[in-house]
Amino acid sequence: MDEDTQATLPGHAAAERATGERAPQRWVQGWRRIMLGAGMLVYPCLTAVAVNDNVSGAALVAGYAVVGAFCLCFVLTATAMVRGRRRQVLLLLAVMSALFLAALPFAHENAFYLATVVVSFVAVLRRRHATRVTAAATLAALLVPWAVPAWHTGPGTFQALALLFTVLTTGAFAEIATTNQALVAARAEVARLASEAERNRIARDLHDLLGHSLTAITVKSRLAQRLAAKDLDQSLAEMAAVESLSRQALADVRAAVTGYRDVTLAGELARGRELLRAAGVVADLPTSTDPVAAQDGELFGWVVREGLTNVVRHARADRCTVTVTGSSVEIRDDGTGADGRTGGTGGGGGTGEGSGIGKGLRGLRERVAAAGGTVEAGPLSPRGWRLLVTVPPGARHRRTPARKGTT
Repeated sequence: MDEDTQATLPGHAAAERATGERAPQRWVQGWRRIMLGAGMLVYPCLTAVAVNDNVSGAALVAGYAVVGAFCLCFVLTATAMVRGRRRQVLLLLAVMSALFLAALPFAHENAFYLATVVVSFVAVLRRRHATRVTAAATLAALLVPWAVPAWHTGPGTFQALALLFTVLTTGAFAEIATTNQALVAARAEVARLASEAERNRIARDLHDLLGHSLTAITVKSRLAQRLAAKDLDQSLAEMAAVESLSRQALADVRAAVTGYRDVTLAGELARGRELLRAAGVVADLPTSTDPVAAQDGELFGWVVREGLTNVVRHARADRCTVTVTGSSVEIRDDGTGADGRTGGTGGGGGTGEGSGIGKGLRGLRERVAAAGGTVEAGPLSPRGWRLLVTVPPGARHRRTPARKGTT
């Protein structure tokens, strides 16, 4: 098998592994190809009839022996081809070519039926050379009978046409088989990529969900500790809120795994207001989400969740402002954060793309890019941080609706 044929095998094997196709099924397909190729045995049969017409006695026995050996080699070659034994296939093709030449004195022009079988194998296995080999064999089938006066025949027109059209049909069949293998491999690759994308989506959603909820739980737990000595009732209230948040986080995680979680801008603004209050940050948040189109509500909800979570985590801010319009959402804080704020959002905190805040920004960029929008994040002068997400009105009409649970 040459490089053209071998190139399809790794992808086909990968496809079989990805789709759970077992080795016995592969063998069944191989033997099915042998059965389809058994129709080629009609050509040795035609050659055997020609041997009977042209010679007799010992020459007849010798002619039948050559044709019989050719049929045996044909079966062995087809079997070796299915099993991928390249060297054995090439050796057997050489033997079949020799048997074709040996049959010429017995079958005369009809011996070229044997050449039809050999060239058909070449068309499958050596596609780069198939055109030249087919042209040469067709000319030989046409001219050799005319060039040998002892055969008392003219040009081998019928044999040449049979060789040409049989080889073309075999080559087309081989191309279809190769294309089918490539399609199976492509289908397996698409399934793998879809599975990987779904895993990334779940990981991104879990990061967003747990990052927000655990931050709120941590802040409220610290607040409850500080209040325990001064205001026990308020401390108990904060702990009750911690319990509620932990239950909600568990419910969100379960919903995220099944893909049926609902994130709304109004809900995230309400949660964010409570989170900022617990962290001691003055919250300037809108009370209405009317300007936001329905298809952008979930996306803007994720922006608010990610931005406010990072304000509480990293900004060390006194005030946070959220501004919502029909095409954008902006989060500003006046925090100092830490040094090296590249890669952060909503107050930065000295992190790069490899940290939790960097991963959150990457996940947010992916969501916004899928909606056709843009993300701007950077420091403000003299202090603070700004996160701006913009979704142009035209982008809403171009994008395809997302499956529930994703953006």
